[in-house]
Amino acid sequence: MSVLIDLFSLAAIGAGVFFFFAGTVGLLRFPDSLSRLHALSKADNLGLGLVVLGLLPRAENPLAAFKLVVVWALVLLSGASTAQLIGRALRRGRK
Repeated sequence: MSVLIDLFSLAAIGAGVFFFFAGTVGLLRFPDSLSRLHALSKADNLGLGLVVLGLLPRAENPLAAFKLVVVWALVLLSGASTAQLIGRALRRGRK
């Protein structure tokens, strides 16, 4: 059972790192700011979610697992709010 948990954690964290890398590539390669913002916010949120999912079986107790989920939720909230503010400022700057 421990080997399955290890494999699950490895796969989820590896997929999360992949999405972080994809978001970084999008940030560096996409042509305009809105596309970069979209790539970075979507890929990083998914990447962090997968990393948290991979770390949940490793949590020592339910409180530690809850803290991981709360951190992920706070990052989701702050990332979405920041992306909205940046996108709105970019759109206003174009008019």
